[in-house]
Amino acid sequence: MTPHKQIYFVTGHTDMRKSIDGLSLIVSDVLEMNPLSEAWFIFCNRHRDKIKILFWDTNGFWLYYRRLEKDRFKWPRATDGQDALTINQHQLNWLLSGLSLETAHAH
Repeated sequence: MTPHKQIYFVTGHTDMRKSIDGLSLIVSDVLEMNPLSEAWFIFCNRHRDKIKILFWDTNGFWLYYRRLEKDRFKWPRATDGQDALTINQHQLNWLLSGLSLETAHAH
């Protein structure tokens, strides 16, 4: 993964049938953010075994999809009604490796 400016976890769960258009509408309408920014937006399904990462790069969207076969992502919980949480690249790597953001230590 390449360096980028911001990473946002979209709290709650997202219908994984949504693709680029549906996810970018969530970014603009629910989060009130610009989907064409350099930010990455991370979505998770109800069972926490699938995630999608949406971001804009120069002249088009990237959509990464990851599905776990036997485990679940340690998805952070929303606080104070936040629709998105900001994390850094290391925290994203921890999450993708199956670690919790709350208990992850320097690796």
